[in-house]
Amino acid sequence: MKPRLAVLGCGYWGSNHIRTLKGLGVLHAVSDLNRARAEGFASEQDCLAIEPEALFSRDDVDAIVLALPPQFHAEMAIRAVEAGKDVLVEKPVALTVADAEREVAIAKARGRIFMVGHVLRFHPAFEKLKSLVDAGELGEVRYIHSHRLGLGKFHTENDALWDLAPHDLSMILAITGTEPIEVRGEGAALLDHLSDFAHLHMLFPNGLHGHLFASRLNPYRERRLTVVGNKAMAVFDDVEPWERKLAVYRHAVWQDSGHWAFTANEPTYVPVEQGMPLTRELEHFLDCIRTRNEPRTDGEEAVRVLRILTAGTVKHDRFSNKHA
Repeated sequence: MKPRLAVLGCGYWGSNHIRTLKGLGVLHAVSDLNRARAEGFASEQDCLAIEPEALFSRDDVDAIVLALPPQFHAEMAIRAVEAGKDVLVEKPVALTVADAEREVAIAKARGRIFMVGHVLRFHPAFEKLKSLVDAGELGEVRYIHSHRLGLGKFHTENDALWDLAPHDLSMILAITGTEPIEVRGEGAALLDHLSDFAHLHMLFPNGLHGHLFASRLNPYRERRLTVVGNKAMAVFDDVEPWERKLAVYRHAVWQDSGHWAFTANEPTYVPVEQGMPLTRELEHFLDCIRTRNEPRTDGEEAVRVLRILTAGTVKHDRFSNKHA
């Protein structure tokens, strides 16, 4: 039998989960504190509308997707797993490392699937990029940097770092296979006390350096992950059309008579199978529910991402760049 899923949170991203799960044939119910909103989606998608307080005790719900404001994720995830439900929690899974660790520990103790919504791990272009790295096509990876810039998505609880960076951190951790040993953060709060710009500088145990730039006050949109190896460089650019999303640059750099020289070659665009990352993510979640295998983006990864976010967070007074 197909698992029966409910989505708790019918906002912008929750609505994407609702429509995708309907397309996969497993949407059973929707839930939101705004009853009218939930009933609207229930009518549109031909499913049940269930009050949040009643959702966890329902025997006809096997798993719950949580797409709430992040300050509610930890409490709701724990209630769900304690009620025997498998859970997919949107990022960030909590606002503190301690809460995230508690979610993971309870899910393990109850034998529940606990997955985090780091959706770009399921992007076909990133999956191809990681396969190139794993196959040694780039050589030894020395440097990774990501840019996630745009205008908007202002939250009262989340700054630019916590809202935008988890996806990139998840991809960086997947490529490095380890956590950084040093994290330094810089930020700027222009609108209120929450950072609108954020930089993270990371050093990994093997000497690899990582850099992340996130902004919600930027005049243009950028979604780019660059991986620099000693044999080649690769760029995953999600703003580009599918045929140009993944580029490999085989530049050559060498020393000649004590001076550095280089040749810059045109990129090779790597063919990438087209597919919606959210659909692939939810298909993976469904497979984990059926097989009881650990998700690719599991709770332990969520904790690692939160450790980096916490270490790199800079608090601000209004219009101030001073550390608290």
